[in-house]
Amino acid sequence: MKLVTFERGGRESIGAVAEQGIVPFGALVPELDVPMLELVRRSPALLPVARSVVAGPVPDRAIVPLSEARLLAPIPRPPSMRDGYAFRQHVETARRNRGLPMIEEFDRFPVFYFTNHQAVIGPGELRVGRRRLERLDFELEVAAVVGREVRNPTLEEADDAIFGYAIMNDFSARALQMEEMKLNLGPAKGKDFATAIGPWLVTRDELADRLTPSAAGNVLHAGMTAEVNGVRVSRGDAADMHWTFAQILERAGDGVTLFPGDVIGSGTVGTGCFLELNGSKITHDQWLHPGDAISLSVEGLGTLTHRIVEDPRC
Repeated sequence: MKLVTFERGGRESIGAVAEQGIVPFGALVPELDVPMLELVRRSPALLPVARSVVAGPVPDRAIVPLSEARLLAPIPRPPSMRDGYAFRQHVETARRNRGLPMIEEFDRFPVFYFTNHQAVIGPGELRVGRRRLERLDFELEVAAVVGREVRNPTLEEADDAIFGYAIMNDFSARALQMEEMKLNLGPAKGKDFATAIGPWLVTRDELADRLTPSAAGNVLHAGMTAEVNGVRVSRGDAADMHWTFAQILERAGDGVTLFPGDVIGSGTVGTGCFLELNGSKITHDQWLHPGDAISLSVEGLGTLTHRIVEDPRC
């Protein structure tokens, strides 16, 4: 299923995207009138009910046209959000552009950082201002959402703990980030203002034909592209991840508990941001500006689009 959190008439609801529009769970089955996080937490009991609702029949009058709903992030308030660093091409190229050799630790273990789980947005406007508009960048990523509590998981347990996947855009204020990273503590203010996920959360079973088992865990095969104002600037594939999501979850859950609804990003696919593209001379000092439209597309996961809006209050 393609699960969404949407707002209509000032009310936040959840449902599934069907051919006709959104099937609103709560309006049809009171038991499903819950936030998306609760659906994920209670998925063994609630997901079969949701599937039966979508299988129908659903009265036409109950369908919510996509044009009449505002899509939010599928999980608007995740318990936590980590972002990985799994694509070798991105890491290698970004370091080479800074005159640095490839770091050998990249091949030893997957790494991640925590970002602001209270600054999650869905598709639509990215309202941004002040220094965040200085070299504003996108990052083309896939995110996995944890579906059950797990601690010290094996690779198999880590794969089994994944509820589903979504597109992720790790918006980045590069001017701020470059200043902060000199202190070797992490990106902080360069990243904490907005991370987008959406447009929907695709359950793992729907992607079965794109998931290939390997000794390192399931490999997701999904083409990834980014367009700015209708011009394609990035192309890659989730299958190029050097570290699988299972390996990232195994590392993230080492000695700590992962909880349902936790979001874990893949990191940027090769060519998946202007920082890398500009440094490689593929683009020339190009960044996101007010009025620009940035669209990230991933096969099987849809398209996540934002328009940049300058807002001095942000």
